[in-house]
Amino acid sequence: AAIALANQQTQWFGLLAVPQNFYAGLGKYPLLAIPMFVLVGSIFDRSGVAARLVNLAVAMVGRGPGMLPLVAIGVAMFLGGISGSGPATAAAIGGVMLLAMQRAGYPPAFSASVVAAAASTDILIPPSVAFIVYSVLVPGASVPALFAAGLVPGMLAGLALAIPTVWLARRHRMGQLEADLPRPPFWRSLREASWGLAAPVLILGGMRAGWFTPTEAAVVAVFYGLFVGMVIYRTIRVRDLFVILRESGELSAVILLVVSLAAIFAFSLSTLGVIDPITNAIVHSGLGEGAVLAMIILMLIVLGMFLDGISIFLIFVPLMMPILRHYQWDPVWFGVILTLNVAIGQFTPPMAVNLMVSSRIAGVRMEDTTRWVLWLVGAMC
Repeated sequence: AAIALANQQTQWFGLLAVPQNFYAGLGKYPLLAIPMFVLVGSIFDRSGVAARLVNLAVAMVGRGPGMLPLVAIGVAMFLGGISGSGPATAAAIGGVMLLAMQRAGYPPAFSASVVAAAASTDILIPPSVAFIVYSVLVPGASVPALFAAGLVPGMLAGLALAIPTVWLARRHRMGQLEADLPRPPFWRSLREASWGLAAPVLILGGMRAGWFTPTEAAVVAVFYGLFVGMVIYRTIRVRDLFVILRESGELSAVILLVVSLAAIFAFSLSTLGVIDPITNAIVHSGLGEGAVLAMIILMLIVLGMFLDGISIFLIFVPLMMPILRHYQWDPVWFGVILTLNVAIGQFTPPMAVNLMVSSRIAGVRMEDTTRWVLWLVGAMC
């Protein structure tokens, strides 16, 4: 629609710009990391790493009301250091935790809400697909700088979710059967989960030490995951590779298609001269710098209810760049703020992508989770 309108308004705008910008949207080296990290998430999901991490977390925190939701949050944050994809983590954690929480006496709607909210922290914790996309759009924000800046806010977001989760579980007397469940032995659980624990150390430590770039780290993580799944745990067979590649390929294709089409959309907006009037209206509105930032944050949370994070980045970051330059905001920390608000939108109804995944696995309607989700949204805000 944007291309058709631009072609109608400007005579010199040819349709040749469509394939050119389609290719330009994808022809960026950092984007190579996206399908690799999506593949890493699928491999570690199939290899049983999530289940072993859950056993280790349960062995560490023990049994009792509110402990299983706490385990779900902790393991989701840890998996964020492997795949960096919220929906992938929601699927991996949901497949392990939702049934266990139901057996312990937690309502399925509450469990789905906790898993969706916990998975949303993954786009803040490196390696993050969202940060990679943002670095492509904002040349002044490098991927290593974004990864370093997002780690502490991601951990604080997980802590902010843990407090109301445990409080709600104990206030409503959930998980009364959890204390009767056996507690896994710590040392055996640690030994079984050690290969999964080493993955973020390899990925993040290798980038920090300068051994490889984020894109190369994604490739290293793929081979490490295959080694763990096929040689160590032996839970992945050769015939399983086709299913893993198909699932990750489908998800990667959706993400990269949005990236390429958004590049065309952004070029159309620039051609039509839409960006400058919007920027001037905001800058000269008489609002202070803090009020403008608050307005942007509110807008991002609302957009996150209806759009996925990648679409928000690709469509609205070009609109915000002139505002960013006008107020001389740091592009790295602005990217972290932007990503945090997109993360909140990932589990805020009605179109919360993480909540869709966890609700489907739990077998509940999304509207049934609203009662619990609002508490978690408030905690993240």
